[in-house]
Amino acid sequence: MGALKAVMAVVGVAALLMGGLWMLQGLDIIRWPASSFMLGDTTWTRNGAILAAAGAALVWFSRNR
Repeated sequence: MGALKAVMAVVGVAALLMGGLWMLQGLDIIRWPASSFMLGDTTWTRNGAILAAAGAALVWFSRNR
């Protein structure tokens, strides 16, 4: 069961980081890569928020179960 918690934590942190990047690209705060289709598109802000929330839930479950 300890290995499952570790995997959940790693996947959760990765989802949090990726979701944060997507949100910042969607808000046009991070402009990397410069030719990305995600820049300034609020759809990616929403998708990033959903992914970050799922990542936070995974981290929370991995620490409290």
